[in-house]
Amino acid sequence: MRPEKDIRIGVIGLGYLGLPLALAFSKHFKVKGYDINERVLSEIKSGKDPNNELESFSINAESLSFHSDIDALYDCNVYIVTVPTPVTSLKLPDLGPLKAASKSVAKILNKGDLVIYESTVYPGCTEEDCVPVLEKYSGLHYKLDFKVAYSPERINPGDKKHTLENTVKIVSACDNDTCTFVKTMYERIVKAGIYTTRSIKVAEAAKIIENTQRDLNIALMNELSIIFDLMGINTLEVLEAASTKWNFQKYTPGLVGGHCISVDPYYLTYKSQELGYHPEIILSGRKVNDNLSKHILKRTLQFLEYRTDTEKEARVLILGISFKENVSDIRNSKTIEVARELIQQNVELEIYDPHVDAIKLKEEYDLELVNEIGENYDCVMVAVKHKEFESFDEDYFLSITNENPVLIDIKSIYKDRIHSMRYWSL
Repeated sequence: MRPEKDIRIGVIGLGYLGLPLALAFSKHFKVKGYDINERVLSEIKSGKDPNNELESFSINAESLSFHSDIDALYDCNVYIVTVPTPVTSLKLPDLGPLKAASKSVAKILNKGDLVIYESTVYPGCTEEDCVPVLEKYSGLHYKLDFKVAYSPERINPGDKKHTLENTVKIVSACDNDTCTFVKTMYERIVKAGIYTTRSIKVAEAAKIIENTQRDLNIALMNELSIIFDLMGINTLEVLEAASTKWNFQKYTPGLVGGHCISVDPYYLTYKSQELGYHPEIILSGRKVNDNLSKHILKRTLQFLEYRTDTEKEARVLILGISFKENVSDIRNSKTIEVARELIQQNVELEIYDPHVDAIKLKEEYDLELVNEIGENYDCVMVAVKHKEFESFDEDYFLSITNENPVLIDIKSIYKDRIHSMRYWSL
């Protein structure tokens, strides 16, 4: 096992996962962070988290530095890859960022080095897809010249309780000695404990089913909400009643976006189909969740048909465009799909979100944010449960809307608080 004083860590990718890792490890080891985005690096160097997940921080120059040139990490001997693993427009795994990161690491990989992957992938991806890239561009041999480990991330954006330090960490590696080394290294920053698996594949599978299970449970709630809506029953009231049973698991309906739950199941189904098995339940759950935005759009347009003044374009305000509450992350936000469809229906749309970067939303999705909430809306859709919206009441909504308005409350924030407005929730 390498002596602790000789551990020099390179973190590849400084997003919501990589930056907290770099900061945590730098308290114990020498760390260099690498990212290809100069704007991200500039913000980090100034002590600001581009993802708005961390409070402002100071950087100890003796133990931590950040770079856009991979060659600056040449003297590292442990590399942790934390790049995103998205899906394509066809819902297939996009390993482009992962393979590009592996290629970059390979170019500076030396004998005796260790590469740890934390990106979420399908079982087998680390050794079947990443290791060959490392071997090809380094000229070294797996297990003989360098080792590989896998430790899936469990960061939950917006969650200040389940942080890196107090969430159990899974670790796995290509052999027992390496696994012991990785376990010892992560124990320095994870106080909740380390769980080791016998193989890298088991760790990959464990991570991917965490989000697949949640996806399926939410899909069931979403399908129930559609059925109960047809029956004229409030879904939340049904769930509250059912929750009185000791073994009922309470999930709630909602739009499923983001970088994990709406993406990870497709990695598992891809590998399953490659092996000759077509997964029925997982893909059915994905279909329900991916199509919920269409149901919300349909109900919104139905309400807008009953406007008092139908000569003018309907004015709609969407409150919240990030993929979940109290975060700035807009990746795979399903509310964006609703917004685009409303625009296609010639609705005069305004979007307000105090957490989201207006420039990023424009660059990535060609949608505009307003700086402040206006008035004369025919419909207000509260799509995300940001803390800033929870104090709004019916009087406030009436003050910014036209006659006979409708409030679309996707997360049921205002249940039992709206009495004179038309009101709908999942």
